[in-house]
Amino acid sequence: MSRISTREIPAAALTRLTDAGLPPLLARLYAARGIARKEELDTALSALLPPASLRGTQDAAVLLADAIEAEAPMLIVADYDCDGATACAVGIRALRAFGGKVDYLVPDRFRYGYGLTPAIVELAAQREPELLITVDNGIASVEGVALARALGMTVLVTDHHLPGDALPEADVIVNPNHPECRFASKHIAGVGVIFYVMLALRAELRERGWFAERAEPKLADLLDLVALGTVADVVRLDHNNRILVHQGLARMRAGQMQAGVRALFAAAGREAARAATFDLGFGLGPRLNAAGRLTDMSLGIECLICDDPLRAVELARELDRLNQERRGIEQDMQFSADLMLETLASAETSGIALFDPDWHQGVVGIVAGRVKERLHRPVIAFARCGDDLIKGSGRSIPGLHLRDALDLVSKREPDLIRTFGGHAMAAGITLAEADFQRFALAFDRIVAELADEATLNPMRETDGTLTPAEMSLEAAKLLEREIWGQGFPAPVFADDFEVENQRLLKDSHVKLTLRRGKECFEAIRFRHADLAPERLRVAFRLATNEYKGAESLQLLIDDWEALP
Repeated sequence: MSRISTREIPAAALTRLTDAGLPPLLARLYAARGIARKEELDTALSALLPPASLRGTQDAAVLLADAIEAEAPMLIVADYDCDGATACAVGIRALRAFGGKVDYLVPDRFRYGYGLTPAIVELAAQREPELLITVDNGIASVEGVALARALGMTVLVTDHHLPGDALPEADVIVNPNHPECRFASKHIAGVGVIFYVMLALRAELRERGWFAERAEPKLADLLDLVALGTVADVVRLDHNNRILVHQGLARMRAGQMQAGVRALFAAAGREAARAATFDLGFGLGPRLNAAGRLTDMSLGIECLICDDPLRAVELARELDRLNQERRGIEQDMQFSADLMLETLASAETSGIALFDPDWHQGVVGIVAGRVKERLHRPVIAFARCGDDLIKGSGRSIPGLHLRDALDLVSKREPDLIRTFGGHAMAAGITLAEADFQRFALAFDRIVAELADEATLNPMRETDGTLTPAEMSLEAAKLLEREIWGQGFPAPVFADDFEVENQRLLKDSHVKLTLRRGKECFEAIRFRHADLAPERLRVAFRLATNEYKGAESLQLLIDDWEALP
């Protein structure tokens, strides 16, 4: 039976969208993704969910406004990934624009680990802040928050991760996944949460007359950062997140962005004028993340809060260098992982755990992601982190909630996992090195219990065939300007072709010319070294290929299967 299937298109939704004036191709794609009315595609800022609907924003606004009026020192504690860096930059830029005294601290992941740990609180206390603000972390930091308050700090937690069994006793918590929060966008990223808090703060300062003699900052100017963090954190692009991303991309394309974001586009060799979600997720995001993976995310944050274009270029180039170094480390680790997988009956394994004592702690998440993509299994890759402990970073597949799976492992074997946290698609975990094999078996059993056959061996969903008119460069450009991502997948089409010619590029990619009827199309399949059969059914995406200033249509192949 074919692995390549076609998404169902609700007829009523398709008719409504077509009647509303959408191009037929877009109407078909949106209807297949659950859009029933044109209003759900409204990307105006006025269509955003109101800040007051996010629990805690008003209390946070009062807390922050009081601190600004009192000139109280504030300190942001950020996570060390792209979401955390952009969230920190939004907080720093907004609070300073409002007149606040604020600095930041980002943990060294290799010394302090994730979140507001007691060790980080002690480090923060040396700065003598009156108000401690977490961004993209803190919801699981029960001990850290308790210590901060014991040391006399007021604590504001802003986060989007799922809480544990106990909530920290912070002065204010803003988290869409708080059990008492009714905010409709449960998938908003950490940078989105702090942006919402800043919107509420501006409203509070307005009521206090704060801007009577001061210029009122335009928080929309920070939407490039919000879009970058949202896409890079691979959160579900629900309607609210699509608005945030659309608005950020629109500003980038218009040349309205932070100096650091502009410099990152240049370092990645991408054009901001044609910015798309792909550029943020695979160009800018990895360069920021490289700092947190290999050294210190302060480098990335400095790039994002820097206003000097020349300094921003220097910082972006250093981030690019780190990303190149990260790629080399990742390549070596991937080779090691491939050797392990040769001895693993992956077809019979539901959940995969990998560990190598020589692996780099900052890169295991990428390796987990690569293996997950290749085998379509939840994967956790581990590296040593000292004191006979190993730290793992996991990536999951649709239909298997990774944090819930780890929670079940911890309940079944209470003495196995030291710490864990995360969300549906990604999680972190620490355990004793001596317990790795025991964990690997337990994780496999739990995944087998939670995931059915369809989850572990899904069909490759596509949007069906394209008409000759739709197989065009114009259609590729149309789709590239739309907002696609997690939970709102980029269009993948399917059709039957004959192979005119093909060759390997660098022993790792297949370059092809495919024929459909009388038309031929250039195509490429990345990270795939096996040549294609003569006749095949292809799952592909439309893309714009640029060469020597000329643009042409290219098919990016996701999958294929032989035809008789």
